[in-house]
Amino acid sequence: MAHYFTNDENLKSEIKRVNAVIHSISYYFYTDNGVFSKGGLDFGTELLLKTFEYNYPQENTLLDMGCGCGPIGIYASKLGFTVDMSDVNKRAIHLSKMALKEQSLNANVFESDAYENIDNNYDYIVSNPPIRVGKEKLYEIIMGAKDHLKENGELWIVVRKQQGAESLIRDMKEVYSSVEVFTKKKSFYIIRAN
Repeated sequence: MAHYFTNDENLKSEIKRVNAVIHSISYYFYTDNGVFSKGGLDFGTELLLKTFEYNYPQENTLLDMGCGCGPIGIYASKLGFTVDMSDVNKRAIHLSKMALKEQSLNANVFESDAYENIDNNYDYIVSNPPIRVGKEKLYEIIMGAKDHLKENGELWIVVRKQQGAESLIRDMKEVYSSVEVFTKKKSFYIIRAN
């Protein structure tokens, strides 16, 4: 798991194209060794995208925090959001840029350790956060989102019950004025906070 959060240039590359359809919108992204969900669109991210509610994407900004190979940010770009995508994994950033370019989609994709290189505020921050990175970094990502949301901005995340969803929700309520479990399915919680 740790290899998702490092940049191992010696790791053999086996790029694979993954086709996805969310709400009748087709797009694709690439996976590879050393990036999260190498096998395709993971259940948690798919549930997050199918649950995510938004207003007028053409007028809104969205940050895909910890974008990995880009299934969230690429989908948001396809919807018409103004999108930033960030990750610490250089291979994931390369895959995201490649898929965006091939589909003639626009998004700003860059390297950032949590919010280190992020100065903007967003209408939406959407993430399948890297749970296994450790509680300190995870909380930096989730709680730190509050400082990068516009006045009525929303954080949308997916977390499994077995990975501490309930304690995370309790802790989020100390930082956010509103924390809601938007849906639950197969032990995955989709959480919206603002």
